[in-house]
Amino acid sequence: MIENINKAILLLMIANVLISMKGFKEYSFLDKYKFQVSRILSGEKIRMLTSGFLHVDWLHLGLNMYALYLFGDIVTQRTSTSNFLIIYFGSLLAGSLYSFKEHKKEPYYSAVGASGAVSGTIFSAILLNPGMKLYLLFIPIPIPGYIFGIGYILYSIYGLKNQVGNVGHSAHLGGAIGGFILTIILNSYLFTYNLATIILLAVPIIFLLVFGDKLPKK
Repeated sequence: MIENINKAILLLMIANVLISMKGFKEYSFLDKYKFQVSRILSGEKIRMLTSGFLHVDWLHLGLNMYALYLFGDIVTQRTSTSNFLIIYFGSLLAGSLYSFKEHKKEPYYSAVGASGAVSGTIFSAILLNPGMKLYLLFIPIPIPGYIFGIGYILYSIYGLKNQVGNVGHSAHLGGAIGGFILTIILNSYLFTYNLATIILLAVPIIFLLVFGDKLPKK
């Protein structure tokens, strides 16, 4: 229930809602703080952080905040609040950095959303609770967390290379990688108890990092 939500998660949700609402009402505010390659190249690095608190509409905002509420709770319960915040903000920046890498030759590429931070939070939750079951639309049976994680990475790679939908697949990938790395650094015991999950999730990530630039784009 909302009254039992971790205060750090609640504050992040409030910040996302308030900042996004201002962006909904004032395009100049959204334009000033969104992720945009040309502006970042000109020195406005702060956009890599601020873009993670802006959203295009209520649906975009609601989906990200719902995922943050669900998976953030798992992370804060199984590690410290300070570790969760490191994972959240580290994943946000990792998502922005990976997006910049993928789109640095596209000066007008722009994006907003907490998806990178949320993707990192989801992957952290999977590592910390590998036995978790996830229910997805149109799939009547629960999916083990590690299977979802592998599928998420593979679909995001496909989406990035084939420009599927108006979705920041690069931010999703960067955030997931950031959440994966930071979680195992901050919780080294996982190598003892959840090594199989680490290996299974590491395989598609290593594939992306080694061969990602060689994969053809649409």
